[in-house]
Amino acid sequence: MQSLFQWMADNPFALLFIAVGLAVWVGRFSFKGYGLGMVAAAIIIGCGMSTWASVYGVKLELNNFAKSLFYYLFMYGVGLRVGPSFVNSLKGDGLTFTLLAFIASVLGLGLCVIGAKMLELPPGAAGGLLAGSQTMSAAIGSAEQAVTQGAVKLAAGTTPEQVSAMIALSYGISYIWGTVGIILICKYLPKWWGLDARAAAAEYEREHGVRNVDDVGLSGYRPFAVRAYKLENAQWSGKSIQDFRDQYPEYRVINVRRGQEILGSDPTLKVMSGDVVALAGTRGDMTANLGIIGPEVDDRQVLNIPLAQAEVLLTNKDAVGRTLGSFSRGELAGQLQVTRIERAGVPIPVGTDTELQRMDVIFIAGVQGAVKRAAELLGRFATPSTATDLLTLSVGMILGLLIGAISFPAFGASVGLGNAGGLLVSGVIISSLQSRLRFFGNTPNAARNILEDLGLVVFVAIVGINAGNSLLAQLTGVLALKIFVVGFIACTIPPFVVWAIGYHVFKINPAVLMGGVAGARSHSGPCREAAKEINSTVPWIGFPVAYAVSGILLTIFGYFAMVLAQ
Repeated sequence: MQSLFQWMADNPFALLFIAVGLAVWVGRFSFKGYGLGMVAAAIIIGCGMSTWASVYGVKLELNNFAKSLFYYLFMYGVGLRVGPSFVNSLKGDGLTFTLLAFIASVLGLGLCVIGAKMLELPPGAAGGLLAGSQTMSAAIGSAEQAVTQGAVKLAAGTTPEQVSAMIALSYGISYIWGTVGIILICKYLPKWWGLDARAAAAEYEREHGVRNVDDVGLSGYRPFAVRAYKLENAQWSGKSIQDFRDQYPEYRVINVRRGQEILGSDPTLKVMSGDVVALAGTRGDMTANLGIIGPEVDDRQVLNIPLAQAEVLLTNKDAVGRTLGSFSRGELAGQLQVTRIERAGVPIPVGTDTELQRMDVIFIAGVQGAVKRAAELLGRFATPSTATDLLTLSVGMILGLLIGAISFPAFGASVGLGNAGGLLVSGVIISSLQSRLRFFGNTPNAARNILEDLGLVVFVAIVGINAGNSLLAQLTGVLALKIFVVGFIACTIPPFVVWAIGYHVFKINPAVLMGGVAGARSHSGPCREAAKEINSTVPWIGFPVAYAVSGILLTIFGYFAMVLAQ
């Protein structure tokens, strides 16, 4: 084994990607839905390899420049993803979930700092505890930055490497309950409160017209329909298409055939007895008014209408804040359907009362002309592209580094957002500009995902590898127990407080609040498990805003955990 570890030490790039590959592989394993995930696996694999190598007298270590670079790319990618939801959190109902996320994040920070001080944990433990107990791996980077920027004064004999190792150790010990605990808490909080979350979700679905479409694949139900009818109702003979539209605004006449001639759907066109009329509308509306034109017929010619599907990015300010139901009698009624909406990369339940927010991605299908018109009314086509605007990426990174350079005196040191925090803010700014300027800074989701996924897992793997050398010298059974206890408390208490405030003070529907609690902890796993527990997608309604806000706060709080725990 010594020769293998020595080869890894001599080939740092191979070492890095062996650690990353093993982390991704191990992260795929789960037991009854519970698993480490590739990020937590990366720090464990990295620490394990480095510690094992140290037994043979081999020191595995990777360059800090690479570690910082990947972390900075990750932070910028996070800013791009959460930016629109973070901006939306500053208004309307988003303020409620913003407050809940703030409470959860501040409580997590406070409990980690107080616990580290009371139990006299070594320097670095508070930052690792925050990252692990709140399952916010990005906080590892901001915790390390507090050391490199001099905000944390190290005692004589304590090295930055030892502090980094303690951050990694505390993270690894507290992460396990941080993940499993929040999933169990989110699933069973309603039961512990004596509430029926399944019934609450059903009530919400009825009140707001929400369809429960979680994880649905192929389905026989199609809300949108195009059918052909032979005009036999004398009431409409000689009347124009516009006359029909005025009386039945929920439908659209999209084609007319007279004999062998296709006449189209000009609003001034007058239909005559014997014409075959192609009508579009929802399945519910179609069945509610059977026979208003005449019998249904199977007519290939009149139904030969181009259909299309598209993803539309909501950027038009006139559409922001409108409900889907408000479009039901507009010019697009009866011609298309909304099949899905994604907010901050997360699918949300779709209903008549669903309010649209800037940068929502709306998946629509229907008559080709209506799909094009919908894109004009809502924003622009979110056309998948493999091209990334590298100029915008460069400008965004430079802007973030400039913001990170701003500092002010506090805690006896110069304190600021640092490079990582600056890049996070820069990503938020760039993504907000992208939502307003049509031809600016294309960053496809796939490109953003690689910034986040590869950036974080590589960074954490390097942290683990560099920390493993000094772990054996610091780790004791008593220290591990202390870290676990503080992590357990910091993970468990905030969700209960957030739930109590959300339910008793803000009167949030319990099913929605389940997602809000998960979002306040910036973890999608609990929301997914809560949705499965109550067989409803309603929890995802409360998730996106709280998720965006807590993600930013907890990342920054890694820095303050280190400073306050001195």
